[in-house]
Amino acid sequence: MADKKSNKSLKKAAKTCKSVHPKDVSGCALTFSRSHGNCLACHQIKGGALSGNIAPPLIAMKARFPNKAVLRAQIWDATVKKPGSVMVPFGRHKVLTEKQIDKVTSFIHSL
Repeated sequence: MADKKSNKSLKKAAKTCKSVHPKDVSGCALTFSRSHGNCLACHQIKGGALSGNIAPPLIAMKARFPNKAVLRAQIWDATVKKPGSVMVPFGRHKVLTEKQIDKVTSFIHSL
């Protein structure tokens, strides 16, 4: 049942992403999906509905993270650089696969 719900969430996110981020639908869908990245719970992202405001908006990411590997490390486990971070350690806790983290990183870096 969880897989069906997860797939439904991902498909719904992909539908939104096709219109707002057509160049990277799969990375956007993982980022927007409530059952996967769920980045919108805390961050504002262009085209995202019901976005959070407890973390910085995801804009000008290439300026903030010129080195994409540093951004990926932040997504994998933000507590390495900031021990008190409330950001989910997506890699360390295996919330996302390595491939999914790569897709999310590429999408977020493009913002």
